[in-house]
Amino acid sequence: MRYEGRIYRPPSEANSYILQATIGCSWNHCTYCDMYRDKQYHVRDEHETLQDITLAASAYGQQVDKVFVADGDALVMTLEQWRPLLSACRENFPRLRRVSAYATARNLLEKTPEELALLREWGLSLLYIGPESGDDETLKRIAKGGSFAEHTEAAKKARDAGIKLSAIFLLGAGGIERSTEHAMASAHLATQMDPRFVSCLTLTVVPGTPIARLEESGRFELPDIMGVLTELRTFVDMTRPSDAIFRTNHASNYLPLAGRLPRDRERIVGVLDAALSGEIPLRPDWARGL
Repeated sequence: MRYEGRIYRPPSEANSYILQATIGCSWNHCTYCDMYRDKQYHVRDEHETLQDITLAASAYGQQVDKVFVADGDALVMTLEQWRPLLSACRENFPRLRRVSAYATARNLLEKTPEELALLREWGLSLLYIGPESGDDETLKRIAKGGSFAEHTEAAKKARDAGIKLSAIFLLGAGGIERSTEHAMASAHLATQMDPRFVSCLTLTVVPGTPIARLEESGRFELPDIMGVLTELRTFVDMTRPSDAIFRTNHASNYLPLAGRLPRDRERIVGVLDAALSGEIPLRPDWARGL
């Protein structure tokens, strides 16, 4: 298997085969993200990608049951690019039960319902989409490239095609200035998107990113630990998906949580209240990461 640059994947893909079918991110404007800034976006040569699948199958074929297609928003590929990749995965990994990828609202909205249905038929069953916020002002400030309404529409298209969604929200993205609006609107968006999985990460200001320059000039201030936990409490308390698996198991978070929403809402809020009152220890900064 050959990889170009740093490779990122969601926590739930820890045991997946990572297939780098695209390099970088086709959007790559988000102010907080430095994951793909050192890469020029392009789709890898199909022959190379198919070779990688064959190599992975020869070494781990009987072990692979999940494939995560990298890099940043692989859904941007055309159906002509997706079809041989998904076909090769089915043929080479007999235990395969899931193929997933990162996506954006823009990616989803550019695909027709028929195209999304075909992708699902061919094996693409889960998309990770990071609105980061439901607050349109925050979305503009972080240059997300999609609005509340666009994320809602994109999620509906995916659900209608039978593709499961994992929605990711970014605590602290609104800064201190829009902390409350960010948390409340994010809860509302999570409700409207109604994903199968929902998670929260905590913003880390990475040196060299646009948001870091805003912080240096005093135009952005990240909420402190209690502020971040308060956002998380608001989010959990207000979110009403029909039935979503909820996690804050990403290394960026101060408090790992797990449960189902809305079923476990009161229990999770209780844990957050205990953390806010100092009764529960938090993950120390040295143990946190991107």
